[in-house]
Parts: sequence; C-alpha cells; structure tokens
Amino acid sequence: MIIRKYQPSDCKELTELFYNTVHNVNAKDYTKEQLNVWATGQVDLEKWNESLQEHFSVVAVDNEIIVGFGDIDKTGYLDRLFIHADYQGKGVATAICNQLEQAVKGDIATHASITAKPFFEKRGYKIVKEQQVERQGIFLTNYVMIKER
Repeated sequence: MIIRKYQPSDCKELTELFYNTVHNVNAKDYTKEQLNVWATGQVDLEKWNESLQEHFSVVAVDNEIIVGFGDIDKTGYLDRLFIHADYQGKGVATAICNQLEQAVKGDIATHASITAKPFFEKRGYKIVKEQQVERQGIFLTNYVMIKER
C-alpha cells in the first residue's frame, strides 16, 4: 500500500468510496434514513475536487485501487477520513492520519462519527462535545474532537 497526494482524476472514485463506506461501515451505528441523508449518492464533483485541492489530501492505494482517503485544512480541521469496507482495521486510516497530522502545526480538530470515535480516541483525541447534525430534517450524532499538540 502506498499513500500519495490527491489528484483531480481521483475525485469520482473518492466520492464512490465515500458513499460505499458510509452505507457499509457506518451502517452499524446509524439508521438507513440517516445513511441516506449523509451519503445521498448525488455529489457535486466540482465542489469535492475544489475542496480536496484546497486541503492537504491524500489517498491510500493498494494494487492500483484507492482503498482510503483523508484531508485536513490549514487550520487543522481533519475533514474527511474514509476507508474501504474491506480494508477496515488494517492500518490504512492510521497511515493516512499520520500524514494528515504531520501536515499542520498546532491542535487538530475533527467531527467524528459514532463509528470513527474509538479510532480517534486511540490516537489521543478528546471529545469536546457530542452534537446533532441536521441533514434534510434528519439528525445524525457526531463528536467534536480535538488532539492537542
């Protein structure tokens, strides 16, 4: 497995990985209704590409297949971290996070899903607060978490 910088040609594959990860991996912690508003399957590729290019974004590739990706902005906000269902628990998220955390100075913040919370806790992130995020009238629980450095 290699970790490399995001390229615009990755965008469509990343949006599909995002959708599939949410609907397969996060399904143990969220209802079908919540999953459907979180990952609708309708994404603006231009906006995703713009965001991923503005942030420090990396992808994990195994045998020419993208198996995970993550991004962090200049303020230290770790925005996205999604790993293919078949690659959960194999160190992919750790490898991506190591790169993202090294890319910025200072504290790092993220909004972790119920599913991702234990992963971030193991990395030393602390819960600031639990929150309810509203999408199309449906509420999803996540956690504002900070890693102080």
